[in-house]
Amino acid sequence: MRRPTADEYDAGYYSGYVSQTSEGEDVIRVLDDQPSQLRTLFEGLPEEKGAYAYADGKWTIKELLSHIIDGERIFAYRVLRIARGDETPIEGFDQDIYIENSHANNRSFAELLEEFDLARRSNMLMLRNMRDEDGARMGTASDKPISARTIPYIMAGHVTHHVKILKERYLG
Repeated sequence: MRRPTADEYDAGYYSGYVSQTSEGEDVIRVLDDQPSQLRTLFEGLPEEKGAYAYADGKWTIKELLSHIIDGERIFAYRVLRIARGDETPIEGFDQDIYIENSHANNRSFAELLEEFDLARRSNMLMLRNMRDEDGARMGTASDKPISARTIPYIMAGHVTHHVKILKERYLG
């Protein structure tokens, strides 16, 4: 999948995620590798560690993992609509409300990781079916213009961003 150009997304809003994938790096391969990277990261981590938050008001490890899953689903919905030519603006979402209602701390790491893996595998089937003209379609998400091909880069960057946070602030 061709890397999006700067005119295909709001750089001030999305570049933090898009830039997580290096120039020339195959985003499909990055997306493919991320479920196993997450499994390796959480391998052997005791369940009770999942309720750890590095500061007051911050999400727990399991809530952060649940947020990654929520992001995966929402980004997939966005790419599906835009790639299929739906020009209806797509609203944003309040990630904190999603986490408050996620029940993440009552779930096991294995269950959360399986949910992410299944969502990602499904999304990979959709993304591999996208043609160049599908990826070039423009839409609006969170009041910002965006191409369908930008969203897989955001998906990859979102996970990469949160893995860095996990390693630095939770597991470091």
